[in-house]
Amino acid sequence: QVQLVESGGGLVQAGGSLRLSCSASGRSFSTSAMGWFRQAPGKEREFVGAIWSDMNTDYADFVKGRFTFSTDNAKNTVYLQMNSLKPEDTAVYYCAAAMSTRSYYYNSYERRRIGSYVYWGQGTQVTVSS
Repeated sequence: QVQLVESGGGLVQAGGSLRLSCSASGRSFSTSAMGWFRQAPGKEREFVGAIWSDMNTDYADFVKGRFTFSTDNAKNTVYLQMNSLKPEDTAVYYCAAAMSTRSYYYNSYERRRIGSYVYWGQGTQVTVSS
């Protein structure tokens, strides 16, 4: 089992920054891929980005150049640094873990598929005001 504890959300003005954290126990990130999703009220859960073996990353187009993953191996934690935040970024943000399979590694669709993920964090609210 993998347990994910997510934190770092809050209220920020447009153009500001937040850093979300996702701490994992029970499995190393070297064997489990980490996806990030967000869900705004009345909308479907959407892919934000993913990080997997050898620190490979994949970002949704709407966050490229603004959001960045980083890791702290000693703390077994992945961070999502969010800069230049926009009101449309307002959502509950979730981290989720999946096995880093060959199909996950090579197929961007698999990284974006909710069904690829087995373990989920509790979510953290991000609110961006104009």
